[in-house]
Amino acid sequence: MQYNAQPATKPHYPILDGLRGVAAITVVAFHIFETHSTSHLDQVINHGYLAVDFFFLLSGFVIGYAYDDRWHKLTIGDFFKRRLARLQPMVIIGMIIGAALFYFQGCELWPGIQHTPVWKTLLVMLVGCTLIPLPISADIRGWQEMHPLNGPGWSLFFEYIANILYALFIRKFSKTALTILVVIAGIALVEYAVNSKTGDVIGGWSVNAEQLRIGFTRLTFPFFAGLLLSRTAHLTRINHAFLWCSILLLIVLIMPRIGGAKNLWANGLYDSLSIILMFPLIVYLGASGDVTGKFSSKLCKFLGDVSYPIYITHYPLIYTYTAWVSWHHGIKFQQAWPVAILTIVSAILLAYACLKWYDEPVRRWLRKKFAI
Repeated sequence: MQYNAQPATKPHYPILDGLRGVAAITVVAFHIFETHSTSHLDQVINHGYLAVDFFFLLSGFVIGYAYDDRWHKLTIGDFFKRRLARLQPMVIIGMIIGAALFYFQGCELWPGIQHTPVWKTLLVMLVGCTLIPLPISADIRGWQEMHPLNGPGWSLFFEYIANILYALFIRKFSKTALTILVVIAGIALVEYAVNSKTGDVIGGWSVNAEQLRIGFTRLTFPFFAGLLLSRTAHLTRINHAFLWCSILLLIVLIMPRIGGAKNLWANGLYDSLSIILMFPLIVYLGASGDVTGKFSSKLCKFLGDVSYPIYITHYPLIYTYTAWVSWHHGIKFQQAWPVAILTIVSAILLAYACLKWYDEPVRRWLRKKFAI
C-alpha cells in the first residue's frame, strides 16, 4: 500500500487520505465477519477483499503525482530510500506483533502452532521483516501464506515490486505506452476474474504459480492504472467529495455476492469492473474534492495517518480472534459481537499507538540519518 508518498513541499489530497482509512477499517471488519462465514458465498461485507485492489490503484496514483516530475533531481537510490523509510518500519513492527501473539493462537484450526519451536518462529519473523516471501515448506501456521505471522505482508511484497518496476522502467513510459500496458493488464484481469474457479480475485499470498499469478494480476492493472490516471486526469471541483466517495467505496466493498454458486463468472465480472471502473472513478472524485471545516480536516488526517498502521498490524489480532472462535466451537457472530467489536477497537488503538510511539519517531530518525 502507498501512503502519504508526496514530498513535504508538495500539497496532497486529504480526501484520498481519508478514503485509505475508510478502506482499512472496512478490511478489519471484513476479516472479522470472514471468521464466521462458511465460504466466499456467505461473507458479510462480501467484497471487502477488493480494498487491496483499491489500495494498489490509489498507490499508483499517488506515486505518479509525487514523483513523476521529480526525476530530474531524484536518483533511483533516493527513491528507494524514501519508500523503504515510509513502508518498512511498520512492516517490521507488524511481524514482531505477529510473533508475539503467535503462541496464543493455537487451536483446532492451527494445531501445529503448539509444536512450532521458538527458533523457527523467530526465523520466520526475521525473514518477514525483510518481506522476502517464505516458501510453502516454511509455513508455520497452515494457511500456506508467504508471511504466516502477518498475512497482509503479501500485498506489501507486491507493492515493493510495483515500486521497483516504476523506478526502473515504467516511469519512463510515454502516456501511450503506459495506456497499452494498462489495457493489456485490464484484459488479463477480466479474463482471470471471469474464469476464476472461485469467482473472485481473492488470493496472492502464497509462493506457488497459481497464487503468484493472482498477485501479479491484482497488482498490475490497478497500480499502473492509478499511475496513468495521475498523468491524464483533468481534475474538476466536487462538493462533499469525501462523503460521496466514502459511500461509493463502501457500496463496492459491502456488496453481497453476485451470481451465487451457479454463476461464478458474474461475481468475477463484478470484481473486475469494480477495479477497472469504480475505483478510478472514486480516486478521481476524491482528488477533485477538498475538505472544509476543522472536523472534516481532522477526520481525514486521522484516517489517513492510521490507515497503513491498521492494515499492517491488524491481522495478528484477527488470527487471535479466529482462534478464540475456534476455541468456542465456531461461535456465531450474534454471540461473539462484543469480542468482535473489542477486536476492531483494539486494532485501531494498536495502530495509533504504533504510529505515534514507533512509526513517526523512526521515520523522523531515518529522514535525518539519510537526508531524505
